[in-house]
Amino acid sequence: MKSVISNQSSPLNGTIRVPGDKSISHRALMFGAMAVGETRVSGLLEGEDVLCTASAMRALGAKVEREEDGTWTVQGRGVGGFSEPTGVLDMGNSGTAARLLMGILATQPFTTFMTGDASLCSRPMERVMKPLRPIGVNFVSRDKGRMPIAIQGTSNPMPIRYELPVASAQVKSAVLLAGLNAPGKTTVIEPNPSRDHTEKMLTHFGAEVEVVHQDNGARVITLTGQPELVARDVVVPTDPSSAAFPVVAALLVPGSKITVEAVGMNPLRTGLFTTLKEMGAKISEENRRIEAGEEVADLVVEYSQLQGVDVPASRAPSMIDEYPVLAVAASFAKGTTRMNGLEELRVKESDRLAVVAESLAACGVDLEEGDDYLVVNGNGSPAQGGGEIQSRLDHRIAMSFIVFGMASVQPVRIDDASPIDTSFPGFNDLMNGLGAKVQKKGA
Repeated sequence: MKSVISNQSSPLNGTIRVPGDKSISHRALMFGAMAVGETRVSGLLEGEDVLCTASAMRALGAKVEREEDGTWTVQGRGVGGFSEPTGVLDMGNSGTAARLLMGILATQPFTTFMTGDASLCSRPMERVMKPLRPIGVNFVSRDKGRMPIAIQGTSNPMPIRYELPVASAQVKSAVLLAGLNAPGKTTVIEPNPSRDHTEKMLTHFGAEVEVVHQDNGARVITLTGQPELVARDVVVPTDPSSAAFPVVAALLVPGSKITVEAVGMNPLRTGLFTTLKEMGAKISEENRRIEAGEEVADLVVEYSQLQGVDVPASRAPSMIDEYPVLAVAASFAKGTTRMNGLEELRVKESDRLAVVAESLAACGVDLEEGDDYLVVNGNGSPAQGGGEIQSRLDHRIAMSFIVFGMASVQPVRIDDASPIDTSFPGFNDLMNGLGAKVQKKGA
């Protein structure tokens, strides 16, 4: 365990570039492994989660290498061309990688065993298994679909039509990826738009994907199965979920002004920035451009006096990973912030809703936690802090409360910051380079 103390920061100033987008990095390696030819990936996030995906692709027969210039190359095996792994696939802490890979392996004609770390093995996977079973796959697992899991793939997959009960990019992607190796058309209906990296990247690699927007806000995504994916270069934009932490820190620490370069601005990923602007945040977007089919911009962020707002449930899919750090921002805002539609937080790396509420309370914040909502009552002045935070093997909890400590009256202690390496290697050093005062406990 790597304990750290986050002390009240000096003004944050400078220009930074956060790591590559984790969601796109996972998909780039997976889709490259299912394509014909050599895929070259630049800007790949080299965190522990993505490295687990690289190892899994190698175990399934793809050739995955890192070049001296930092570019990654993937020699693909074709959509149905994976080989049976000789060992267990260890997905570490990555729920995204595990769930997407369950979809891919569902239509491979062999049995695969998958496990992860203590956090991942505690997370229920039944909501992914349920829509995949009609395709023909069989799963053997612990209760409620918990890992370790045996995935008994089918050699005769069936296309399906599945309506998601709750918008989830991971479940949607698992079904679509299973449909890649099934004949006919596989359709997923989501009640609200969730991040669409899978649809965009499948199209980039040559698959036929049709997206229809319905009047009630739902999206209908239809994939034509058994395409030949063709290798394509992928430029990974920086991760808006990672950018969230320095952005919120700069908003909360008086005198701060920073620039975060090349942030992915996919409209289905920017709910946090929309919400922060509604709260009065000074965030400007400069040099907007398109890279590999994804919108990108440089964000200029200045210290701001924030006001509480109501965040609609319909926005949750576009910012589901950012609620912990939004709750931190709300703690320093003037007035009440109500966040709705948060049931998805219950099945993340931790029960994020419960852990965020527990951690805010430890730092003296007035709040109310419901089954699917969180209400934070801010008083417009620096929050007290002083809490001892248990990160529960959750990188976003650790980073959110490091940000809290940068702006609070009393330091905040995090029991274990090591999970941060899964998504944001070098986070503490980067923040300290801007003016933060994050130190290892005992240092």
